[in-house]
Amino acid sequence: MEAPEEYQGEPRRTFLAAIGALATGAAAALVPVAAGVAALVDPLRKRGPETSMVLVTKLSAIPDDGTPKKFTVRQDRVDAWSTEADAPVGAVYLRRADDGVAALNVVCPHAGCFVGLADDRAGFACPCHRSSFDLDGAVDDPASPSPRDMDALEVEVRNDDEVWVRFQNFLPGRHDKTAV
Repeated sequence: MEAPEEYQGEPRRTFLAAIGALATGAAAALVPVAAGVAALVDPLRKRGPETSMVLVTKLSAIPDDGTPKKFTVRQDRVDAWSTEADAPVGAVYLRRADDGVAALNVVCPHAGCFVGLADDRAGFACPCHRSSFDLDGAVDDPASPSPRDMDALEVEVRNDDEVWVRFQNFLPGRHDKTAV
């Protein structure tokens, strides 16, 4: 019978060294992976910008006779990862009213189409499903499919000639006015 070989201890030390190296490498790799995941997910955690007042036009550009005029709304557009400066974000109808300036979002509350000024200029008409509204934005036909009036927006006249609007869009097809 042969005598068993004497235990040298090296395989155990080699195994422990390999485990230690693997743990150190995993810890070192975890830092950039965690930073990458954080950078990828960070924009999704951010809230969108609060709706703020946007300069739309000069008061002198709005007709004195109460006829609505369409204006493009431009502001910095921010999505999850990029910013586009002075981009068109929507449009509004502005008209002079007895109490100042009135603003209506051009999007139809029924299906989201763009509402146009009616041919007779006495109201607004949606080309998609025949919703119709008076100059104040109220539904003026009981057969109109729009679930609510056109969306009125807050307006301020600043410095005697600047028309500022708190622009925002709302979900179409709903009776309640829910901001997007």
